[in-house]
Amino acid sequence: MPSRWRVPLRSHWLMLVILTGCQNDAAVLPDTGEWRVVNYWAIWCTPCRAEIPELNAVHRETALRVLGVNFEGQTDELLASQAAELGITFPLLEEDPGPSLGQARPRVLPTTWLVNPQGVVTDTLVGPQTRESILTTWEARRAQPHTSIAPDQEI
Repeated sequence: MPSRWRVPLRSHWLMLVILTGCQNDAAVLPDTGEWRVVNYWAIWCTPCRAEIPELNAVHRETALRVLGVNFEGQTDELLASQAAELGITFPLLEEDPGPSLGQARPRVLPTTWLVNPQGVVTDTLVGPQTRESILTTWEARRAQPHTSIAPDQEI
């Protein structure tokens, strides 16, 4: 543990309670109650660049909320600068929502998750997506009977 985070042993339980008690998953992944698309991208990823206009269209033209996650964990001005360079118009998350969704960090870019209104990842789409591929997946999921899918359950 870095020296700036060293806490006397007797205080660890208090720190654990404070950190877990203050966690707000809705802040990590906004728009609870809505279908969401979470897209992992990077400035150096050529297929990511190609799919950005498609994701912008999904966000602008449908009820799906698109949220972007910079694979390298960029924040603040650097994140804004890279997003502007790529023409991203959908909201960006500065914190990776994967842990709160029970998902490991993607190994391949671009990776896109479809998240249902209950906050469960229903589909993992690997590689560049189109507006049509995302909408087809979403429409298929919405047409299924309303069931809960565990984060680690295969679909």
